[in-house]
Amino acid sequence: MLAAMAVPALKAADGFVVEDIQVRGLQRISAGTVFNYLPVNIGENFTSDKAGPSIRALFQTGFFKDISLEREGNTLVVNVVERPSIAKIIFEGNKDLSTEDLKKALDSIGLSEGKVFNRLVLEKVEQELRRQYFSHGKYGLKIETSVTNLTRNRVGIHIKISEGRVAKIKQINIVGNKVFDKQDLIDEFELSTTNWLSFYTKDDQYSKQKLSADLERLRSYYLDRGYINFAIESTQVAITPDKKEIYITINVKEGDLYTLEKVKVTGNLIVPPEELISLVQVGPGEIFSRKNATQTSKAISDRLGDEGYVFANVNMVPEIDEEQKTVDMTFFVDPGKRVYVRRINMRGNTKTRDEVLRREMRQMESSWASTAKIERSKTRLERLGYFEEVNVETPPVVGTADQIDVNYSVVEKSSGNLSAGVGFSQTQGIVFNANVSQDNVFGSGKRVNLAFNNSSIITQYSFGYFDPYFTLDGVSMGYDIGYSARDANQANISNYSTDVINTGFNFGIPLNEYDRLRFNIDLKHTKLNTSSYSSNEIVDFVQNEGEKFLTLATSVGWTHDTLNRAIFPSEGGQQRLSALATIPGSDLEYYKIAYKHQQYFPLSKDFTFRLLGELAYGDGYGKTGSLPFFEHYYAGGVQSVRGYNQNTLGPRDSNNRPFGGSSKIVGKAELFFPVPFMEESKSIRLGSFFDAGTVSDSFKIDNMRYSVGLSGEWLSPFGALAVSFAVPLNSDSQDDTQAFQFSFGSGF
Repeated sequence: MLAAMAVPALKAADGFVVEDIQVRGLQRISAGTVFNYLPVNIGENFTSDKAGPSIRALFQTGFFKDISLEREGNTLVVNVVERPSIAKIIFEGNKDLSTEDLKKALDSIGLSEGKVFNRLVLEKVEQELRRQYFSHGKYGLKIETSVTNLTRNRVGIHIKISEGRVAKIKQINIVGNKVFDKQDLIDEFELSTTNWLSFYTKDDQYSKQKLSADLERLRSYYLDRGYINFAIESTQVAITPDKKEIYITINVKEGDLYTLEKVKVTGNLIVPPEELISLVQVGPGEIFSRKNATQTSKAISDRLGDEGYVFANVNMVPEIDEEQKTVDMTFFVDPGKRVYVRRINMRGNTKTRDEVLRREMRQMESSWASTAKIERSKTRLERLGYFEEVNVETPPVVGTADQIDVNYSVVEKSSGNLSAGVGFSQTQGIVFNANVSQDNVFGSGKRVNLAFNNSSIITQYSFGYFDPYFTLDGVSMGYDIGYSARDANQANISNYSTDVINTGFNFGIPLNEYDRLRFNIDLKHTKLNTSSYSSNEIVDFVQNEGEKFLTLATSVGWTHDTLNRAIFPSEGGQQRLSALATIPGSDLEYYKIAYKHQQYFPLSKDFTFRLLGELAYGDGYGKTGSLPFFEHYYAGGVQSVRGYNQNTLGPRDSNNRPFGGSSKIVGKAELFFPVPFMEESKSIRLGSFFDAGTVSDSFKIDNMRYSVGLSGEWLSPFGALAVSFAVPLNSDSQDDTQAFQFSFGSGF
């Protein structure tokens, strides 16, 4: 309310010189705040016609619900009654939207804890909450709001919400389409009518944001197929009276089909024209495609970025001939200024040394900026495996037009790893093994591994060390030493055991950005132990070769790696080719060759498809007639062909126990997708797979085994956990199947 001056009354022409100003009634608001907004100062002549503007100025602050002015002598007295403050806001009944999200929404309209309470703002609460829930398809929303007065001029706001059921999409109809079938167009949408997967995908739940995205997909579908003048004329969304079903109608105008007449690249090209022409993905006579034109612009821009023109603009300028239904497309290149990098900054690496990150840099300071090198440096940081997240920014240097800084920010994760393998079988019960490793010792990037395994299968003690940058050029060096006693019978294979003492040395040489050679030298002493239950094959081997063997083996391996991440990659591939042979004169002379290739294909932001193939073969030479049986290959298990018990595929010995073979074939096809409601997590994923594999003595595929199923992988704080549920497709009575399998501490 507005109040005039109280005592004494003043005529418009009367007034007094303000010698002092007093504010009465303040509780939380400071007197300085009032003085700041009051348009009257000490020493001014105050008249009654200034009262109204003064009161209005204070009301506009929103802090007060009542204001009056009085005169006491030559002192101006400002009497105020403060509005109450909001002590707390309590939500009840909200499930679909979190309390935090709802509080953020109300804060955007000026209602939040600690602020001054204004009933006029409270009236907007229901409108804002309805807007939030309507965007999630909940139209049966009911809201009750109550305000409770608290002590010290405070209030509490209680908002009771009955969310109701999500309105389901009953029908999506497209009107006006003639060229493309309606169902083909609707299949491009994220929204859909209810189907058997809707409980998981939620695609039948209406959302205004999702509909907007689907309309853009529809527009892109036509523009990528030559219909330049395509337009969405109107969209109607109707809801049934019970607010449970939604009908969507989209009216479109397709227009005519346009083809490309001419394609030109002009402007300041910087690089030889033939290099840019090879990047053009559109050509004369082709149907116009906005997607291909956009990809061409990006490809040219990226190419200029490699030359230091990171702010280059490549504009598409179409000239449309409405009569001939053709388009002349010109790509105008404006490279801007060439830019170089002033500084490369690392942030977030509290444990990892700065030099460990900087040695992965392919972009150098004080050199021309390269988009490809900046991104490749980011990828190399992600591939280290030390960080949960890696981000890069390239802000321009203030005051310059040709400099940028490159800022890499990382979120570190635990580089120590406690891993274990756990399994179940009818014969051995629970199997446990443990391994402690530190991939980033003292932040140096060096790896130390200490294994101490003790289970019914193996007793093992080993120590390993690996330095990925033994030299500044990236030559790696490592060594290991260990002892193991292995009972093969407990691992689902033949009845024998081995005691092995080994030591080895390895080093790697980078050939280029993606290829690497690795060399190993391993000295191994093996003692073979048999029993009265050992098979005829094992007994014959011992009679021919003995039971103690000293071997010196050399091996060479080649790796071609373009994966974008070390853990849970989503694109790129990896090839590994290795060959091992014991040197002539060793107690056993044999060789082994293996090749493994896996490729990841990103299908969308959340879905990744992987293909994997693995081949391996070994044999004896010289005085050793065949590959020693304890060097055989095996298949089956959670890291091989799922659905079959570990190591059980392939040939069997005279006791009908798995005996392995000298060759192995394994293939996998797997679709990875995020866990529902955890789409942003980078440490857990699900998958559906098809596995195939066999073990034999001569690459026979007639005994190939197949399985399908679901998988789950979680990079937990204690190690990697892999889980699978598989159904064998062609098992026979001899196969040892196992539907549920999991491994703790296995690599992916």
